Amino acid sequence: MGNYYSYKRISTDQEHQNFNRQIKALEKYASDHDIEYLIDFTEEKSARNFSERPQFKKLDTLLQSGDTVVFKDLSRFTREAENGYKKYMEWLDRGINIVFIDNPTVSSDYIRQMMTTAENQDIVTKTAMEGIIKLLLIVELDRAEQQRRYISQAITDGIKASSKKSGRKEGSMDKFTDELKADINLYLGNRSITQVELMKKHNISRNTLKKYINFVDTDNKKHL
Repeated sequence: MGNYYSYKRISTDQEHQNFNRQIKALEKYASDHDIEYLIDFTEEKSARNFSERPQFKKLDTLLQSGDTVVFKDLSRFTREAENGYKKYMEWLDRGINIVFIDNPTVSSDYIRQMMTTAENQDIVTKTAMEGIIKLLLIVELDRAEQQRRYISQAITDGIKASSKKSGRKEGSMDKFTDELKADINLYLGNRSITQVELMKKHNISRNTLKKYINFVDTDNKKHL
């Protein structure tokens, strides 16, 4: 029985992200599975590569066969398709278990089952299944990256299309629209947008935005 580790990551290229959703997901997983994390690794680094993430590198060095690493989702591990696949397979070869709470079909238990099935097939079927496994991993990695780009572009387009408004008292609640609430929920979710972008799009000050963020975050917690 190996050790359990958790890993949380947010990107430094996005402003004022927080770890709240990752913390809640990881805590719930630990409670549901009666486990205790040996070390909780946390860092504010981009997912562009593994080499510039010191906490990930430290975790990678500590891991031994039988250990398990728990992530909220695949994008916390990486957003790189090819290098992400290589690192994933390296961990599998080392006997490391990988859990993606939001992406169970690419967690190591599921992939290992597919690999075991492939080993018991004839050479043609085995080769085909190995290709399917790689495709599944790369598609999931690419999907996470495309989703991030789509959300970021949607916000950027919204900023460009938004008309500039004036004459309202700064911070007044009449600026708290359904559109702003939806954008704040996106911000609180995967943080593919920044506070600056929201301020520009909705023509509000930083203090006003922070007030609305706190309001939405508090309201969301009431409905959990």
